[in-house]
Amino acid sequence: MSLKIAIQKSGRLSEKSLGLLAECGIKINNGDRKLKAEAKNFPVEVLFLRDDDIPQYVEQGVADIGILGENEVWEKDKKVTVVRKLGFASCKLSLAIPKDEKYTGLGYFEGKKIATSYPKILEKFFKEKNINVIIEEIGGSVEIATGIGLADAIFDIVSSGSTLLMNGLKEVEVVTKSEAVLISGQSLPKDKQEILDKLLFRMEATKKASENKYILLNAPNASVDAIRKLLPGMKAPTILPLADEGWSSIHSVIGEDDFWEVIDQLKKNGAQGILVVPIEKMIL
Repeated sequence: MSLKIAIQKSGRLSEKSLGLLAECGIKINNGDRKLKAEAKNFPVEVLFLRDDDIPQYVEQGVADIGILGENEVWEKDKKVTVVRKLGFASCKLSLAIPKDEKYTGLGYFEGKKIATSYPKILEKFFKEKNINVIIEEIGGSVEIATGIGLADAIFDIVSSGSTLLMNGLKEVEVVTKSEAVLISGQSLPKDKQEILDKLLFRMEATKKASENKYILLNAPNASVDAIRKLLPGMKAPTILPLADEGWSSIHSVIGEDDFWEVIDQLKKNGAQGILVVPIEKMIL
């Protein structure tokens, strides 16, 4: 029995998804780019699909779970459950208009024709704003829609904005933000749910590791109590005596977001020889 997981067959999201599985210790061999591959050391079978097909495959049970952008989950509106946000492949879905146009706010779009590959997301947004628009659904190359007279504006994924500029457009409204998520069908058999739980456990350990650093430092004993308050660790820091009398070595864990601020405070309290080391896995 294996858990079937659908991921995008090519592109940045595919690479990130395979990278996540690798970080979880799952070895996938797909050197010849098959559309299906089995893990060597974990009961997982990977299906390589178009990202916009993944919600349907998961809903129908062809795949048990899937990794894709949350925007595709919203757009396809299938009966699937978002199990976990994965923290990568972040993007925004924005409205853009010709760069020479004067933008006056959302009211600008009243009666305008907007080209997009995400008509459901766009329709819901403008319906909530009580603004009437004409939606022109197209499958790709959305950025050229205004230049060829197909639409007055576009709604699409925006990363750096360079593609918009190349096509004479400017971003004027961010409608929503998206990131990669893990989805599942609305009910999994018990044996497959157990495999999924093991996978989620590994993902959590990997995520926690990426958010924290292991820190080692030397400090005078008179400063140990103050430094201990700065470095609570997972439960409490490890404090060991040094060969030099009056000094201790302190080992702990520090959050990535707090790193620089805490480092400054440690130095003010006499900490020396500070080493900060990446954590590969973190089990709480």
